[in-house]
Amino acid sequence: MSQIAASFLRRCFAPEETVAILLRKQDAAPIQRVVRLEQALETRYMAWLSYENQHGRNNIYVAANPLRPGTRRRTKESIASVRHLYIDIDADGDARLAALRASQLVPPPTSILSTSPGKYQVLWRVEGFDLVRQEQTLKLLAIAFGGDSACTDCNRVLRIPGFLNRKYVPAHRVAVEYPDDSIWTPDGFRLDAGAVDGMLFGNAIASRKLPSKHSNSESDWAWVSDQLAHGKDAVKLTRELALRRSDKPNPIYYAQRTVDVASARQWLLEGAPIDDVITILESRRRFEIPAALCSARAREIATTAQRMIAHRKTA
Repeated sequence: MSQIAASFLRRCFAPEETVAILLRKQDAAPIQRVVRLEQALETRYMAWLSYENQHGRNNIYVAANPLRPGTRRRTKESIASVRHLYIDIDADGDARLAALRASQLVPPPTSILSTSPGKYQVLWRVEGFDLVRQEQTLKLLAIAFGGDSACTDCNRVLRIPGFLNRKYVPAHRVAVEYPDDSIWTPDGFRLDAGAVDGMLFGNAIASRKLPSKHSNSESDWAWVSDQLAHGKDAVKLTRELALRRSDKPNPIYYAQRTVDVASARQWLLEGAPIDDVITILESRRRFEIPAALCSARAREIATTAQRMIAHRKTA
């Protein structure tokens, strides 16, 4: 536990930097400690955090950015520099993480934390960002990939891997993977800052319209299902759907997922074993999606289709 946490902190911060450690549990006042990185990495300090996590039932966090030396508070004014961009993915986590990994709009993440089943915190180690540009980019990331829009402030705290997430019973141990060791600059994030106002304006207009009998997504689903039932080629169908739904933040991902979930549902209803469905989905997208992602994505989609069928039977 302590080794995983210490390794994460060393990757995130430089020697002699000041970090904010937060201990928080339900129905109790949070405990915050602002210390030098070297102090946080000491064996006895890590042992204290482990004890509080195990026995005090505290959740353990660290501020995403280092603080100014001598500060005692974790405010925006106390941020020394922008160290990370990040996104909190709490809903439809596996699918949204898959979209992020496959996207050409952002570079590979530096760290991916599995904070609980199907929920993730994704981090990029960065340089060359000021606080204004950081928060602007955080909002764009949340919009583009379905992250929590409330988690876009520069003094945000992140879970520390190796410790238990005590919000759940049983508690979930926070895990981490490190897809890339690069330090990214603003040029690596090809998100259109000017699109934010347009996307928010479009959402506001849509929310004021009277609800139609079927949403666009429901119409897409019905059309795709019908086309597949009549033998339409899945690759061609994906391209057509992406063109039809160019209004989506990521039309290719939306089209791939819609076609693949509909295909998996059809095969399962026809009696195909789920392992065969996974294999076919992997084969279909093996030239479009990185190999490391393709297998996990295929399994997640097949499982989603299986749940859809089960839900329909019990409805």
